[in-house]
Amino acid sequence: MRELVILGTASQVPTRTRNQNGYLLRWDGQGLLFDPGEGTQRQMTYAGVSSTRITRICLTHVHGDHCLGLPGVLSRMVLDGVEHPVHVHYPASGAEVVRALVSLAPPGLDLRLHPHAGAGDIAPGFEVRPLRHRVETYGYRLVEPDGRTLLPDRLAAAGITGPDAGRMQRQGSLRGIALAEVSVRRPGQRFALVMDTAPCPGADELADGADLLVAECTFADDDAALAARFLHLTAGQAGRLAAVGGVRTVVLTHFSSRYADVSALAAQARSRAGGASVLTANDLDRIPFPKRRTGI
Repeated sequence: MRELVILGTASQVPTRTRNQNGYLLRWDGQGLLFDPGEGTQRQMTYAGVSSTRITRICLTHVHGDHCLGLPGVLSRMVLDGVEHPVHVHYPASGAEVVRALVSLAPPGLDLRLHPHAGAGDIAPGFEVRPLRHRVETYGYRLVEPDGRTLLPDRLAAAGITGPDAGRMQRQGSLRGIALAEVSVRRPGQRFALVMDTAPCPGADELADGADLLVAECTFADDDAALAARFLHLTAGQAGRLAAVGGVRTVVLTHFSSRYADVSALAAQARSRAGGASVLTANDLDRIPFPKRRTGI
């Protein structure tokens, strides 16, 4: 299963209807928790998300609304008897803050800390790019390798049946017939998360070709001066990010508490999003991955 569970959608200040940040990506057998702000453990209970599902915790930066829920989440994982390794990824400059937060949780987890200090791969198919904020900040991107989808009619015409179809896919050819002759390309799916940032090359690289992009949308276009001052995206800039990247679905989040109604922000993003579908996140939403792209 691949889906995004929204645990919180507010920026610095939570509201009556929006908790601080928190995003759980269910990606096959992995559970990736991004930016657990204050109250994330409680939001997980409301969302019906078990702590035992979490395999990685990823911090974009160490501002409080993106990390102060970490001790509670780790404590819950200890209480729930999580035995598998739990990997924590974060900017290297925030190591002291992360160590302090981790120290507040009781021992008992196989916790593995992974600071990063530049763009690159942090695990197979999992990469980071630097963003432009007031402290060292990174966005995250998951890329599934491309594959092949077998075509039954072409297999039948080639006389390939039963277990031979699996052999064909594993070996790349069978009895002089190439895999490409009986299949079409299956593009791998891509996920990206872009939190606190002004427009920058790193954000564009993360969004490129994403099937699902989670993008901060802190300010309305009318408040562009505030966005520039605090190094955040406006709604229109989030829409442009999706359009330039050829994104299929962009999920807007990290809203300033000044906007009780975010429909105007959604409209501003849609006006610049090109062909991307634009969603505004609400706490406890579950957003399925878009269906796979098809291509030769």
